[in-house]
Amino acid sequence: MQATLYYRDEDDYLLDLVDREAERRRTSRSAVIMAILEKHFEREKRLGEILVDMGIVSPENVRAALAHQQSGKNPRPIGEILVEKRLVAQEEVRRALLVQERARAG
Repeated sequence: MQATLYYRDEDDYLLDLVDREAERRRTSRSAVIMAILEKHFEREKRLGEILVDMGIVSPENVRAALAHQQSGKNPRPIGEILVEKRLVAQEEVRRALLVQERARAG
């Protein structure tokens, strides 16, 4: 995927900061911008919301898993329930948890 970024002259300082961060991380400008966007949009989201945003599971499936989670005497993590119900793969849960962890660490 390719995206074009339009900005004004007064925003040059932001791109300078991004470029410095890219150099520090030894990565590209676009990788830094994507990491910033991910942190901004995913920071407060729960695992189910992230899985929905990623297009992996439907909101209805997440609601059903939450209802299942709340009805049990021994509540389990929602990712575990979704995997058990074969709605998501374990690797997809791991990927979403990584997104959540990176966003919250930022």
